[in-house]
Amino acid sequence: MPNFDGILREFRILLPMTVEEYQIGQLYSVAEASKEVTGGGDGVEVLKNEPYERDVTDVSGNTTREKGQYTHKIYHLASKVPSFIRLLAPKGSLEVVEKAHNAYPYCCTIISNPGYMKDNFELSIKTWHKQDNGTQENVHNLSPEFLKHRKVVHIDIANDPINSGDYKESEDPTKVHSVKTGRGPLKKDWNDLNKEQKTPIMCCYKLVHIRFKWWGLQNRVESFVIRQEHRLFTLFHRQVFCWLDKYHGMTIDDIRALEDKTKQDLDKERKEGEVRGFSAEKDDAKDSK
Repeated sequence: MPNFDGILREFRILLPMTVEEYQIGQLYSVAEASKEVTGGGDGVEVLKNEPYERDVTDVSGNTTREKGQYTHKIYHLASKVPSFIRLLAPKGSLEVVEKAHNAYPYCCTIISNPGYMKDNFELSIKTWHKQDNGTQENVHNLSPEFLKHRKVVHIDIANDPINSGDYKESEDPTKVHSVKTGRGPLKKDWNDLNKEQKTPIMCCYKLVHIRFKWWGLQNRVESFVIRQEHRLFTLFHRQVFCWLDKYHGMTIDDIRALEDKTKQDLDKERKEGEVRGFSAEKDDAKDSK
């Protein structure tokens, strides 16, 4: 087995909902959130969104047939990376490819930059969605070597601090009440209350592995990516909860129709709209310290 390289984090995010509710909510929120970061040449371009089947072999050598939804996207990121990277990167290199195999409740996403970085950059996000409170210690069945490098990070969507520039009252779980489900607002001890009131609770176990090989920049870029993933996971799952009434009751067919419409909207906004979404500039100051 090759030596471990990069940074390995397992983010555990609790949500007051069922795994079945989250499947719809996650797909709905991905479609809506994509619109918020697309415009002015930047953003999300969806190339494929289709069913798939493939053989998958686990660590024990057992092969099973996996079925799910495959997506292939390009992220145009010129305004979404730190200035020190833009200064070094040639024109056209600030695009990354995302290939995701969503065999819910498991999902594997690989993000790369094959046109420029090739094998020197890969970000993998492997997620298990479980109806539990985040206490499974090795849900990803990691080897002892990888467990030594894994760091677990718990994300509390209600109580963790976020940047003031990211804050929206309409996406604050401590202020939003779901009329359809009766859940929320979430208080400081919301996880304990869920246990008492028998509100469903689930956990997204997101295993993030970043490898970036560029002499002089490796540690800096890997740390930046992990910070951004932490930030994005926090904000995204606040949205998933706060938008509960928007998607609760939708079917998977409703979601596929929404995704088709979103693809058309994204293509138009990327070509004609203004730059949107978060900028990495606020993180440049952190990198320089």
